[in-house]
Amino acid sequence: MGRNLVIGDVHGSYKAIRQILDRAKVTSSDRLIFLGDYVDGWGQSPEVIDYLMRLKSEQDCIFIRGNHDDLLMRWLKTGEYSEEWFSHGGRMTMDSYNKLDNDKKQVHILFLESLADYYLDDNNRLFVHAGFTNLNGVKNEYFSRMFYWDRTLWETALCLDTNIGHDDPLYPKRFTHYKEIFIGHTPVTRIGETVPVQKANIWNVDTGAAFKGPLTILDADTKEYWQSDPVHELYPDEKGRN
Repeated sequence: MGRNLVIGDVHGSYKAIRQILDRAKVTSSDRLIFLGDYVDGWGQSPEVIDYLMRLKSEQDCIFIRGNHDDLLMRWLKTGEYSEEWFSHGGRMTMDSYNKLDNDKKQVHILFLESLADYYLDDNNRLFVHAGFTNLNGVKNEYFSRMFYWDRTLWETALCLDTNIGHDDPLYPKRFTHYKEIFIGHTPVTRIGETVPVQKANIWNVDTGAAFKGPLTILDADTKEYWQSDPVHELYPDEKGRN
């Protein structure tokens, strides 16, 4: 039985993916759980998607949907986009995809459509890009877009009084449904960190690869982790989302 390895937000950093899988000595027996946001930021978003599809053919992979992945899919399917996406990494992604033929784009659309909203493993551990809002858990979520847009789960974890026990009526009910929750979406660089951060039973694995942090792969069982070089150093001629 291999490891359960969780990968944070990639944001077009193909070089960083290759680096962390090498540093973690990933084998075909390992399960790879990608938390989403494969695109937008650095200039190799199509290469990232191609590589993920190849990985899927070689080993057990779970691909979760991120908000940037959904924005790309909507643009590829309809041609419509928001100025917010355009200015937050979408422009470089659009430039990259405009160089591809239609057949390649269609293959990538199929991949993006296949992404999961979340993954719940046999140990009652939840893997989701952003969070959820329903107090009764993900299976009761009314607004599926919250799986890849919510920030309240992480914000609640950050400000939670550590003196409040699980049985206290003030303890967030959302936290009680799962043994652990693994997320990305909100980079820990916002709180001055560049390594995975645990708050309550939530692990945030977005270590700021879109900006000036590294990409991270975390063993969900042992909590050992491996990181790429700071991604901006791998792409010295690009700005990423900085």
